[in-house]
Amino acid sequence: MATKHEQILDYIETLEVGEKISVRRIAKELQVSEGTAYRAIKEAENKRLVSTIERVGTIRIERKKKENIERLTYAEIVNIVDGQVLGGRTGLHKSLTKFVIGAMQLEDMMRYTEAGNLLIVGNRYKAHEYALQAGAAVLVTGGFDASDTVKKLADEYELPVISTSYDTFTVATMINRAIYDQLIKKEILLIEDILIPLENTHFLHHHDPISRYRELNKETTHGGFPVVDDSGKIIGILTSRDIIGFSNEDSVEKAMTKDPITVSLQTSVASAGHRMIWEGIDLLPAIDEQGKLCGVISRQDVLKAIQTAQRQPQQGETIDDIIISQLQMKPHEKLSLEFRVTPQMTNSYGSISYGAYTTILSEAATSALKTKNRKDSVLENLTIYFLKPVQLDSLIYIKPVILDISRKSAKVDIEVSFEGEIVGKALLTFQLLDR
Repeated sequence: MATKHEQILDYIETLEVGEKISVRRIAKELQVSEGTAYRAIKEAENKRLVSTIERVGTIRIERKKKENIERLTYAEIVNIVDGQVLGGRTGLHKSLTKFVIGAMQLEDMMRYTEAGNLLIVGNRYKAHEYALQAGAAVLVTGGFDASDTVKKLADEYELPVISTSYDTFTVATMINRAIYDQLIKKEILLIEDILIPLENTHFLHHHDPISRYRELNKETTHGGFPVVDDSGKIIGILTSRDIIGFSNEDSVEKAMTKDPITVSLQTSVASAGHRMIWEGIDLLPAIDEQGKLCGVISRQDVLKAIQTAQRQPQQGETIDDIIISQLQMKPHEKLSLEFRVTPQMTNSYGSISYGAYTTILSEAATSALKTKNRKDSVLENLTIYFLKPVQLDSLIYIKPVILDISRKSAKVDIEVSFEGEIVGKALLTFQLLDR
């Protein structure tokens, strides 16, 4: 039996794209409290099923697939630029294919403007009109209004005309940033991308006898299984260690480990992998917002996914990627690296920032370990000594030395120098991952 929360989300998914919804309407139609309706709408917003716009309301938008996540809807543009909708509200759910900056003669501008575009322009009323007739929405910069004719056309064509107080350059930067952030999110592997779904997952019910565990263990050779209650909520996990001292007739609930470690579908694979390594577990159940079992991931799946992702071409760059890309191997010196401090890596005093410094040290140590034993590693502990400030434009020399390495862990000492003088030292401890 679905909960009220699930019923509301299912109901929202059945609504037509572009339809307007409200807390009051949901509460009335589904006979739930306004508080329950509000929480469900917020969850739908997180799932990108709806978009809420100030002075307009909440609109059902098209749920984007992960491979097409960089396409924004006009509703999302309104929120990015703190805009006000002047007309064409019924088209806010539509996605835009590209945006055109109107910084040219009208005829030239129209040559570049097509259906599904967003024209970013100031108070050029003719341009607004022509863009709508070409099938493009309009974003008016500088806080200017649109003419009544344009507003009527916008309503007629169901294409939004949005006004923002920002200038054209700022708006273009903001939208570019939003698309870039989407690309980075797209590259981050989530649990939902590698999950073994519920229909392929072996699990136990809390009233099952322990003999059922033994049957599953023999059938699958897995060492542990999630335990669910009658509603499908996960309440425990049962492993070979848990059943020691119990007979076949004893119930699973009696022997299981309660309150197991779980992850949500939106947890990153890297984060789940680190958690499994710290806790020493091989199987991690994934749950939905209501705590119901959705499937499981194994340690092997996680490591395989991380290694595959490392080989994929990148589209967006994080700050760490930018820093790492500037690390260069020092010629004729094994494992040693060079790094030039650029303006974006500095703090307000013009010295290298702690964040950039830490990334450089951990990457240098990781590279040294990979060269030595070809294993992936997870940083466990980092101790840094800042002996002297490292200024902007300095070319620093990083020398990692592996002090100790075993099957499961390693210690790396790093010396950072500038013009032959030591400016920093660090000691890093890693856990090593079996491939």
